[in-house]
Amino acid sequence: MITAHLPILFGVGVLAGVVSTVVSLASVVSYPALLALGLPALSANVTNTVALVFTAVGAAAGSQRELTGQRSRVLRLGLLTALGGATGAVLLLVTPSRAFELIAPWLIAGASLILLLQPKAKRLAERSTGERSRPLRLALFTVAVYTGYFGAAGGILTLAVLAAMIDLPLVRVNAVKNVIAGLANGVAALGFALFGPVRWDAVVPLAAGFLVGGWIGPALVRRLPGEALRVIVAVCGVAVAVKLGIDSYG
Repeated sequence: MITAHLPILFGVGVLAGVVSTVVSLASVVSYPALLALGLPALSANVTNTVALVFTAVGAAAGSQRELTGQRSRVLRLGLLTALGGATGAVLLLVTPSRAFELIAPWLIAGASLILLLQPKAKRLAERSTGERSRPLRLALFTVAVYTGYFGAAGGILTLAVLAAMIDLPLVRVNAVKNVIAGLANGVAALGFALFGPVRWDAVVPLAAGFLVGGWIGPALVRRLPGEALRVIVAVCGVAVAVKLGIDSYG
């Protein structure tokens, strides 16, 4: 990373941090940016995951109003997502990097399509209720495994499951999502920091941007409709997936 890229990474981090807290798709913004700056696919993914932890820190700081009275719930569900995130990180570290390059376009495309279908998915999820439901807990754990492995749209999937588990306004459910998805990322990031090809020169400016964007995001969730941003990011995600697919399979 040359010095000229530092402000770019910070700006990408701010944008991705906001996108993460509003439409839960930070990696569709930040991961392609790391690839564009020359990082290999596996290194870009683990670097992104390590930096992404700071989005949850910023979101937690900006969501104190929504998190009031939910401490025990966050701890209980956070333990489950942390275990899932650790499992996903192990899967990524033992998977050949070439295999990841081949699967990444499909993951991003799937994440973007899930984003487009988010309202419909949420309505389906709302048909089933119960925070202690075993099927829903298993679903939350499975989503956390995916989040630890790659993470793009992991927040959307987490929010859909939580909407079925928690009978609260969506803004409060979203605040819980930001924290427990961050725990899944955090455990995965610890493993990547110890054993993965993390580019620390990219982590620092990106993490600073994630921190700021994560802090700004909750205020936007309270005031602004996320529909237009959701569609724009999803369409961009599909375009990125197509480009990565051409590069990987061409």
